[in-house]
Amino acid sequence: FDFRNKHRPFLLFVSLLHVHTPLITTEKFLGRSKHGLYGDNVEEMDWMVGELLDVISKKGLKNTTFIYFASDHGGALEARSGNSQLGGWNGIYKGGKGMGGWEGGIRVPGIIRWPGVVPADIAIDEPTSLMDIFPTVIQLAGGAVPQDRVIDGRSLLPLLQGAAQHSEHEFMFHYCGVFLHAVRWHQKDTGTVWKAHYTTPVFQPKDSGACFRRRICPCFGDGTTHHDPPLLFDLSQDPSEANPLPVDAEPM
Repeated sequence: FDFRNKHRPFLLFVSLLHVHTPLITTEKFLGRSKHGLYGDNVEEMDWMVGELLDVISKKGLKNTTFIYFASDHGGALEARSGNSQLGGWNGIYKGGKGMGGWEGGIRVPGIIRWPGVVPADIAIDEPTSLMDIFPTVIQLAGGAVPQDRVIDGRSLLPLLQGAAQHSEHEFMFHYCGVFLHAVRWHQKDTGTVWKAHYTTPVFQPKDSGACFRRRICPCFGDGTTHHDPPLLFDLSQDPSEANPLPVDAEPM
């Protein structure tokens, strides 16, 4: 890393191929993990991020650099080699990559570091979006977001610095391609998060939680189910989206 602009404000965007099929891994990391090629790929990504953080520290930029590590989707579940599953694991959350509504496809890690500015060892349980990166960077650079159009993102700094207790996002819309699959409502006065699913993928096999026969779930067509009325979940009580609420359920 050159860091020719280390004495001026700079933006460094690193888009990793890891951990994404075909899971290209260098020879140095093949066989390093106990979880096959996917695990090796995770280990190599971890090393790459570590190298970048080390350089930032050695250049004296640790306390003046806002670092945001995230993913654009949840782990892919359908990746296989024979009978061996190569994909990720999304914990308690249903579904995975390529599913526009289920939590396993859209709930991703967001890890932030900025010593002396963002408190260490805090966890924020509020709905945010990768769209928030744009206004956050604009604010950090001392600029202002455009006023001649709707900006869907919100700066993360008030949440991170404790100036705000709740996300500015009241509604979040979750698309699969160009098709709206689900909508999330953050009921700010209670903190409850409700989600309505209008379209969901048809899992193959039925109870597998993924689309193994198609390799990735479709966004529309015969591989999806339309729900009228929509499936309704209280994510605050049911983050696994296991128990749809009755259609006449009312926010409490």
